[in-house]
Amino acid sequence: MNCRLHLIIHGIVQGVGYRYSTYKKALQMGLTGWVRNRHDGTVEAVFEGPREKLDEILQWCYEGPIGAYVSNIDIQWEEVDSRHVNFEIR
Repeated sequence: MNCRLHLIIHGIVQGVGYRYSTYKKALQMGLTGWVRNRHDGTVEAVFEGPREKLDEILQWCYEGPIGAYVSNIDIQWEEVDSRHVNFEIR
């Protein structure tokens, strides 16, 4: 059964390749959804897929790519809407 994970990632997460690394990791894991920079310096991401894989991507998001520093992640588990057919950078 698929789940949906909505994250707001705080810290040094813009200008360090965080979105692209998240995109590559999500594709590698077969997840759908999107990732984008927000005007307040955070990164927002939505992932849909099996719960085990979402737990794995969540742990990865706390690390991020080399050069990133994640201070906090706001986590919301939401209803799956299944409108995403791939993972994209917005």
